[in-house]
Amino acid sequence: MFREGLAQLISSENELVVCGRAASAAQGIEGTLRLKPDIVLLDITLPDRSGLEIIKPIREAHPGVKILVISMHDEALYANRVLRLGGDGYIMKQENPSEVVSAIQDILQGHIYVSEGLMSGRKERPAKPTNARPLDALSDPQLELLELLGQGETYAEIGERLGLNTLAVASECEAIRNQLELKSDNALIRYAVCWIELGVK
Repeated sequence: MFREGLAQLISSENELVVCGRAASAAQGIEGTLRLKPDIVLLDITLPDRSGLEIIKPIREAHPGVKILVISMHDEALYANRVLRLGGDGYIMKQENPSEVVSAIQDILQGHIYVSEGLMSGRKERPAKPTNARPLDALSDPQLELLELLGQGETYAEIGERLGLNTLAVASECEAIRNQLELKSDNALIRYAVCWIELGVK
């Protein structure tokens, strides 16, 4: 529903045309290679892979493409990661539709787009993470694992999604728990659920 609504919004602009839609990471990469769009709008949460993981493959499929990530996830946590991976901008789904169009136009003109509050008007890529919060220190795979944990998936289900065995998932969860300075596995699960559902920072 969000994808269709976004397509209608973009199509209502005279200078913008939607040339394709994709429901998964695999479809997104294939569609980029086939259609060669000027810009790709990408979500982080996809059914087969994290959107963060396909920024590089999309660029390899079509080097000249611009990439705007549109996601429900905390901009303060993800925007810098997206830019460091080669994305051109980040905007949250709850933003006003007109702001989404402005972000697309800004990026097509060669600028980097993030909210004014995040970057204080700065239009350049961050050189490295600031790691100001414990979550900032987690790697992209660790963030994906934490997200799956918060969605209620078991270690076995997470392992199947990420190509890991159950022991490896448990070990990675322990590493995440230590980085977040949480005292137990239950505390980690509660943290993950709150992060997903309540937007814990």
